[in-house]
Amino acid sequence: MSDTHKPAQGQPQFLGKQSALPASPDQAVLDYVPNPRAGSLYLVRFAAPEFTSLCPVTSAPDFAHLVIDYAPGETIVESKSLKLFLGSFRNHNGFHEDVTVGIGQRLADEMRPRWLRIGGYWYPRGGIPIDVFWQTGAPPEGLWVPEQGVAGYRGRG
Repeated sequence: MSDTHKPAQGQPQFLGKQSALPASPDQAVLDYVPNPRAGSLYLVRFAAPEFTSLCPVTSAPDFAHLVIDYAPGETIVESKSLKLFLGSFRNHNGFHEDVTVGIGQRLADEMRPRWLRIGGYWYPRGGIPIDVFWQTGAPPEGLWVPEQGVAGYRGRG
């Protein structure tokens, strides 16, 4: 893990403070705090219905509705640092597949949840919506995993 990807430990560095948007995902630091219910099996969901990145070929904006579900292990991701990390993709060029899977893998590698999945529901470019899904493996037995709740493409509404 590079120094730019080292997860912050202890007190969150962004919570309650004015924070600038990182220039790139590589510069973004994700804060992790101890799981307040360590040992309990539960699911956390983050939805980012207005996620943006840039096409790596044309640099035109791409839009997605991201849904991140995870069953925490020893730590949870602090939501403001996650918001800043996701916002850092606004000037990042990447294919839908690379962006979606990369976000999931970075969270899984740094946070080490019991289970994580990400759904990237990308709005059409060239008339084709692209939906990308990644998960760390089968969900733990007994974990309630609701549907992600994003409609198949018909204007995503």
